Amino acid sequence: MQTHFSPAQLKDPAIADANGILRSCVHCGFCTATCPTYVLLGDELDSPRGRIYLIKSMLEKGEPATAETAKHIDRCLSCLSCMTTCPSGVHYMHLIDTARAHVEDTYRRPIGDALLRNLLAFVMPRPGLFRYALATAWFGKPLAGLLERIGAKRLAALTRLVPASPAREDLGRPGLYPAEGNRKGRVALLRGCVQPVIDPAINAATIRLLTRLGYDVVVTGGESCCGSLTHHMGKEDDALSRARRTIDQWTEQSCDAVIITASGCGTTIKDYGHMFRNDPAYAAKAAAVSAKAKDITEFLAGAGLPEARQDLRVAYHSACSMQHGQKIKAEPLALLRQAGFTVAEVPEGHLCCGSAGTYNILQPEIAERLRDRKLANIASTRPDVIATGNVGCITQLGSAAAVPVVHTIELLDWAYGGPAPAKLTKVSHHAH
Repeated sequence: MQTHFSPAQLKDPAIADANGILRSCVHCGFCTATCPTYVLLGDELDSPRGRIYLIKSMLEKGEPATAETAKHIDRCLSCLSCMTTCPSGVHYMHLIDTARAHVEDTYRRPIGDALLRNLLAFVMPRPGLFRYALATAWFGKPLAGLLERIGAKRLAALTRLVPASPAREDLGRPGLYPAEGNRKGRVALLRGCVQPVIDPAINAATIRLLTRLGYDVVVTGGESCCGSLTHHMGKEDDALSRARRTIDQWTEQSCDAVIITASGCGTTIKDYGHMFRNDPAYAAKAAAVSAKAKDITEFLAGAGLPEARQDLRVAYHSACSMQHGQKIKAEPLALLRQAGFTVAEVPEGHLCCGSAGTYNILQPEIAERLRDRKLANIASTRPDVIATGNVGCITQLGSAAAVPVVHTIELLDWAYGGPAPAKLTKVSHHAH
């Protein structure tokens, strides 16, 4: 694709990076077939190729984003399925990140939209505040239908996504969890912001399994949100500030790996090296953290787990951030099968479930259509349980699934001596 940026524009590292990405696109259209919003809506501007044209025009002109451009960029899930499909290696992720930051900096959103986005960006990365907000929102769950009828679709979606109050879990609080038996190494675990509030059992299962396998697990006390949430909303200053704080925490720890159990966070953390490439104070530290970052299934794939025997049929939903963002596809399936589970791969597995960070709140109609399509495909495999590697997907699918939705690590912890996941009490009698 030809571009026409001025020499002055190209002095901006973000524009120079975008220019290189735009020039690598050859308009082939392979991306349109695997883009969830194009598959659903059939609008070229809601395909990666269409958005690339909009982004090129917006950045070349150096003008504020228009309402039309913002609409189509907002509709992008950042599922990155297009990057898996693209034969030309177009780094769409970095391009859409640049575009979102430009929209955030230049577009004046309608007041209701701006307020909701700012509220989510302020509350969700702060676990204490988020826990309080969830407790309050839980009382609003019965009002979801009324909110829908009066046209408050985003608030209706927000209340429907509020999970039943989870059990408080002490395993996962900041501290050092020592290895059992022969010590093999030391790892840091991302505590996260949303996950320990919505589903603290995930980090607890991770700590139990890793310590049984011989790893010291450290959860740092000063860790912030990794920055992913606000990064995908275009709020770059906030995202980079949170990322710096997290990098500092892990840099102080002498550890062999940084373990991540939320694949959406993992995609961002593995990109820290790029995000801080022009920051002399953080470039090296960020690159070092990115190099150590491992999804829990990626780490366990090399841990030499023995074969086990479980008797459940599992539908494995591969989160977009796992399969497209981190290119981790085979490892979770292999680990579940090694643990004895019968694992079904889901038809249309490349398509997003509609979670995508805050997308299911900000774009509820598209998100619900994607969720229902995903659940229909999952139901065709007749599973006892759905496993996935991202808390957003767990929440999104769990809001309407007919069977329990758990994290892959909860099943693996159970298979290798941990307790059965609480959500599985209704089906756990099948296992032996």
